[in-house]
Amino acid sequence: MEKQSKIFVAGSDGLVGSAIVRRLQAGGYTNLLTPEIDELDLADPQTVAVFFAAEQPEYVILAAAKVGGIHANNTYPADFIYLNLSIQNTVIHQAYLHGVKRLLFLGASCIYPKCASQPMNEDHLLTGLLEPTNEPYSLAKIAGLKMCESYNRQYGTQFVAVMPTNLYGPGDNFHPENSHVLPALIRRFHEAKLSSIQNSKLRIQNSPDEVVVWGTGTPMREFLYVDDMADGCVFVMELDDAIFARELLNYPEPCFVNLGTGVDVTIRALAETIKEVVGYEGKLIFDATKPDGTMRKLLDVSRAKGLGWEARGSLRDGIEKTYQWFLENQESFRK
Repeated sequence: MEKQSKIFVAGSDGLVGSAIVRRLQAGGYTNLLTPEIDELDLADPQTVAVFFAAEQPEYVILAAAKVGGIHANNTYPADFIYLNLSIQNTVIHQAYLHGVKRLLFLGASCIYPKCASQPMNEDHLLTGLLEPTNEPYSLAKIAGLKMCESYNRQYGTQFVAVMPTNLYGPGDNFHPENSHVLPALIRRFHEAKLSSIQNSKLRIQNSPDEVVVWGTGTPMREFLYVDDMADGCVFVMELDDAIFARELLNYPEPCFVNLGTGVDVTIRALAETIKEVVGYEGKLIFDATKPDGTMRKLLDVSRAKGLGWEARGSLRDGIEKTYQWFLENQESFRK
């Protein structure tokens, strides 16, 4: 990509999209198309067609998606599959029709089977059943990936994808019910800390001073700071043409690459780290009557490393940055 190339970042106001915009701007890219969600309905084919015809983007990064945690996926499965399919179908097809040079589709690690061997590499796709709690979302992401692959095969496009592990960072969703585990714990520990301080000031005795986490705390998860993810996305888009074609357009080899740290931690260790960062001094309790979910989800990132990219930051550093951002923006999270 040239520094003046017109780059359309779909979903630029979300956790993923905003990080990609930050990374592009830091890299000197100055011609970015970043319409807000109320300015461009990505699920509406006619609206998107008009946008592409008018703007003629050279590159597209498709970061727009409906996302959420276990509760949201279980509550709104139809929304997750319908909206994500609609957005993907519309944007990818218009990118083809208007001759976009490269498109990068953002997938998710839940595309891999529930019982895939660990760590999960790109060849594990479609080798087993998916995790039931987020199956509709996972199927939509798999469809988007296969759409990129199919357009490459039939039309000679250069549409590829990255599959990030669990993301967190500035711009995350901290909703108490619909957020993912890491931002949810940040908010829970923070509010418990404030409650504890208030109770102490009011000299309220025997008030519960604890944070309860679902499950046993033994499942292991991998987390990637969103700015590291954005760096990986731009790295893929900037790959030399020959390397890009050889490594990502050589069907039947996968047209996507995992983005992660290659390191996972237990939910207990995650919770204890967040507790320390937030400065909460109460009890941490694990409710073993609640489900653990998949016991381990770790990405094999050897393909990304082979291309020349790997994540740099540590989990604790990322949590500290995320908590600081939360403190600076917490008023916007209040109901």
